Amino acid sequence: MKTFVSAILIAFLFYSCHSSQKMTTSTTETKLTENDTVRIANDDLEYEIIIFDPGFSTWLRSTARPEGYYSLDFLENRNYQYVIAWNQRVLQPQVYNPNLYAMQINYESNIDYGYEVNYKLYNYFIYFQLTYRQQLTGYIPRI
Repeated sequence: MKTFVSAILIAFLFYSCHSSQKMTTSTTETKLTENDTVRIANDDLEYEIIIFDPGFSTWLRSTARPEGYYSLDFLENRNYQYVIAWNQRVLQPQVYNPNLYAMQINYESNIDYGYEVNYKLYNYFIYFQLTYRQQLTGYIPRI
């Protein structure tokens, strides 16, 4: 089963109470590994995002719109809406496939995660919807 083999895991681990801190590119670490894992971390804000999904990093490099295409406000607004829809599906495993919606995402609108995090998260939601034929909101996912 494709969804079982390609374990989808987005984990946001937020430990910081400092919502007014700004994320800078110099403190952000992005690492692509052999098993197509995308990791974004910022020690100042003490958070980590890990995306395990075969094909996502390739899709991000080859198909997604380039960084800077979307405004930060656009990305933050869409991500907030997608996170709400995602979390609702996680809480309904009898209705939505728990292999697709494994974990809740803790995304707070009052925290400035910066452009890179919002860009990659938004693109993951687009990739996820196109790849697994899901529609999280009223927006039709497209590139």
